[in-house]
Amino acid sequence: MSIRRSRLLGLLAAACLSVSAFAQGEIRIAHVLSLTGPLEAYGKQTSNGFQMGLEYATNGTMMVAGKKLVVIEKDDQGKPDLGKSLLASAFSDGKADLAVGPTSSGVALAMLPVAEEYKKVLLVEPAVADSITGDKWNKYIFRTGRNSSQDAISNAVAMDKEGTVIATLAQDYAFGRDGVKAFKEALKKAKIVHEEYLPTNTTDFTAGAQRLIDNLKDKPGRKIIFIIWAGAGNPFKIADLDLKRYGIEIATGGNILPAMASYKNFPGMEGATYYYFGIPKNPVNEALVSMHYTKFKSPPDFFTAGGFSAAMAVVTALKKTNGDARANTLIKAMEGMSFDTPKGTMTFRKEDHQAMQSMYHFRIKVDPAFPWGVPELIREIKPSEMDVPIRNKRA
Repeated sequence: MSIRRSRLLGLLAAACLSVSAFAQGEIRIAHVLSLTGPLEAYGKQTSNGFQMGLEYATNGTMMVAGKKLVVIEKDDQGKPDLGKSLLASAFSDGKADLAVGPTSSGVALAMLPVAEEYKKVLLVEPAVADSITGDKWNKYIFRTGRNSSQDAISNAVAMDKEGTVIATLAQDYAFGRDGVKAFKEALKKAKIVHEEYLPTNTTDFTAGAQRLIDNLKDKPGRKIIFIIWAGAGNPFKIADLDLKRYGIEIATGGNILPAMASYKNFPGMEGATYYYFGIPKNPVNEALVSMHYTKFKSPPDFFTAGGFSAAMAVVTALKKTNGDARANTLIKAMEGMSFDTPKGTMTFRKEDHQAMQSMYHFRIKVDPAFPWGVPELIREIKPSEMDVPIRNKRA
């Protein structure tokens, strides 16, 4: 064989290998979340859930359509400016095809324009503020996490009764303010008499609690303080001010298991939750619970399920596109897409890419076997029962 022909064959072989490698390739997913900072516990749960969800959805291969899934984690520390720069860096320098996260609503709002600038899909999980899929939304944004309206509408089920007066206690940023706004809109019979907003790093709730009491104590009928809180601080300490003396109850939504330890002090308290591992009955939740017990010797938590759901959405979409992670292809596949999660089936609404999903009306039971108040299911509130507003410009 001539040297020239040998070189030609060598070049052809190298080209074939190159094409083969490109065909297999990889899909790079930037996961921007709070691994430190006030929402650290939430971020770590989401990270665990996302990894387990990818493993489950790909049958342990971490491959879709012959391409390897590569997750690049970035810690935004709960800081909007940092989250924004990390996402831009992941899309530019890190060559990420799409992104998932973040934990904080404030960080999410800073990240939304970055997804639009780079024309890449950002799947929001678990940031909650309505404005993420509302007036700040763009077509590259999808969300598996529940939004403030879904929280609010489901919690209104437990509290919206004639003769009920409610004061709200929430954090003074997008999560808290959007949550209260949506809750007020969801109420048809009960009346809001006071809104109390406190800094996210509040540890002394005395002054805020006193204002809540002063606005409720002389009102007739059922009196409730509805708490919307995330991360550090224990707003349930307001119960130390002897709320029972004024006939005032506390109500709230779900939370992570350590935070629900304080729920044991409020047997019979009602609310609505996004997830509790003992509530949904479906094969995906059974798999998540089993995997989590095997790996961590404990049940999966609130945000673990969210991370798992995000992974299920990502893999379902990539299977539909045969591994094509370009934004326009993904958007076309994901609009109206249904996918399995630990909560059952979710569906991305075409108008705003918000995942329509069930919520769970619960009543707290004290069980000595658990260090937290156990949310017993009163009933599943299905997506068809919740008139979740469409708040974006497309509508």
